[in-house]
Amino acid sequence: MFIAVIYLFALQFGIMQRVTIFQYWDEFYAFLCIPLAGINSRGKIKLRQNNKEIPKLMVCLSLFEWVIENLCKNAVDAMNGEGRIDVYMTSEKQQIYIDIKDTGKGIARKNFKTVFNPGYTTKKRGWGLGLTLAKRIIEDYHAGRIYVKDSEVGKGTTFRIELKRVV
Repeated sequence: MFIAVIYLFALQFGIMQRVTIFQYWDEFYAFLCIPLAGINSRGKIKLRQNNKEIPKLMVCLSLFEWVIENLCKNAVDAMNGEGRIDVYMTSEKQQIYIDIKDTGKGIARKNFKTVFNPGYTTKKRGWGLGLTLAKRIIEDYHAGRIYVKDSEVGKGTTFRIELKRVV
C-alpha cells in the first residue's frame, strides 16, 4: 500500500530531470546502504560504466531510485545477505542500458516473464508487487523496458533496464 501511495504521488508531482546515473551515485549509494544492511560495504555493490562518455537520461529521480532500490533489495534477499551486486551501464546512440547483476539463487527461464506479474513472489513475506511496480514505472512512466536479461539457477540474475538517451 505504501509503495502504491509513493508511486501515485510521484506520478502526479514527479518531475522528470535530465541526469547521469553517476551524478547521483554517491547519494544513491548512501540511500541504499540503510535498507541493504546485509550487504552494505562498498566492496559489495559496484557501479561500472562500460564506455568513456557519461550519457544523460531523463527520469523522475525518486521513482527511478525506487526501481533500482527494489531490484537491489530483491538481489540481497536472493543472496541471503551474502554476495555481490554489480550495476553496469552501457550506451549506444539512442539507448542506455543499465544491468543489475547479482550472485543470488537465480530464476528459472520459465519464470523470466512471470516475475513481473502481480502477486508473484518466492519470499515468505511480501506481496509480490515490487517488480510489477518497477515494470510499470520503467515502461509506462519512463517509456523504457525492464526484463530479465539472463539468469542461471544457483548462479545469479541480471535484470536490464533500457531507456532512451537524451542529448
